[in-house]
Amino acid sequence: MGKTIAQKIFDAHLVDKPSDDINVIKLDAVFCHEITTPIAINDLKKRGKNRVFDKRKIKAVIDHVTPSKDSKTAEQARIMREWAREHDIKDFFDIGENGVCHALFPEKGFVRPGYTIIMGDSHTCTHGAFGAFAAGVGTTDLEVGILNGVCAFKTPDTLKVELTGKMKKGVYAKDIILHVISQLGVNGATDNVIEFTGSVISSLSMEERMTLCNMAIEAGGTCGICPPDQVTVDYLWPFISGDFSSKKEALTEYSRWQSDSDAVFSKTLTIDISGLEPVTTFGFKPDQVKPLSEMKEVKIDQVYIGSCTNGRIEDLRAASAVLKGEKLHPSVRGILAPATPDIYKEAIKEGIIEIFMEAGFCVTNPTCGACLGMSNGVLANGEVCASTTNRNFNGRMGKGGMVHLMSPASAAASGLTGYLTDPKAYIK
Repeated sequence: MGKTIAQKIFDAHLVDKPSDDINVIKLDAVFCHEITTPIAINDLKKRGKNRVFDKRKIKAVIDHVTPSKDSKTAEQARIMREWAREHDIKDFFDIGENGVCHALFPEKGFVRPGYTIIMGDSHTCTHGAFGAFAAGVGTTDLEVGILNGVCAFKTPDTLKVELTGKMKKGVYAKDIILHVISQLGVNGATDNVIEFTGSVISSLSMEERMTLCNMAIEAGGTCGICPPDQVTVDYLWPFISGDFSSKKEALTEYSRWQSDSDAVFSKTLTIDISGLEPVTTFGFKPDQVKPLSEMKEVKIDQVYIGSCTNGRIEDLRAASAVLKGEKLHPSVRGILAPATPDIYKEAIKEGIIEIFMEAGFCVTNPTCGACLGMSNGVLANGEVCASTTNRNFNGRMGKGGMVHLMSPASAAASGLTGYLTDPKAYIK
């Protein structure tokens, strides 16, 4: 019987199998940020286990609230800084170098096909876009990962999502994943890896694939994963060129991380996206999705463009194409948070930041702050936000606030009209 990508990765990293359904796997990387890691650090210290399994394989960043907004968040940042210095963790990104973790770490070349990665963050599944197994974990698993470089997982089932057809004007990766989640439901992929396949995946950039995999958790998935291909190799080439004589050799090596033709999937969902229209969420669950054309009576107060889902340069380009030469509606405030310093610099170079500022946006430093309602764009009670983030839970961006998830182009178009808006007519 054939194997899925996830099964192959588990087999290659297996350290122990304490029971038929439990796998202890070796980790290629442990990612850390200042919200969840300080808890693990303090507990390890308390138990006399203040050490790391491999300082080269730990990557750390302060990104959720940066710069710190109060004494509590400053203390969390201090714990991370001191720990990183104490253990000589070279890949630690503090203020001035820091960015949103799931955008920064791929940008730095820290992810490879076939890797195993954990982090105390649910959207760690983003890194599966490279053909890796990447999962968010709790504090105990994070501690074990930091200490011993291993993590225990159940034998993974894989749910296959096959995407066919071609995207219509105004439709982006964010629309696709929201539609997929609406079909699966918020629990539809629980205890499964979601493997994205089909002609659509082959046509998507790495940034678009990261958007898909980023929201696998919103359908209950442990990880989202895409088969590595030439697009993957091209993205990684600046980081792997010393390991391979040619891109062809790299592709041959990475192609082993493909599901076999006779692999068994727990379920297969085939979607032709040819008829898909730009969509948005309603209510407080990410599987509550409607076409934007059916939501045009909904008035908004804020537009937020950023996050680990849609704060990359391609996202900024898509939004700026809508905003160029335009102004935000007088009743709408706009906030842009490029996901990393390099994205910010590239956006300046391309004139994108100027377009956003001319349209009336506030441009902030890279941070996760607004996405989880901690800083840089918290909503007031009763306010409504057109957002490129990944969660629309009740109170997610502020107590009593309503979040509608959508693509950067859709968010930008909504900012121009003051209402939820299909972006097609505004794409230049």
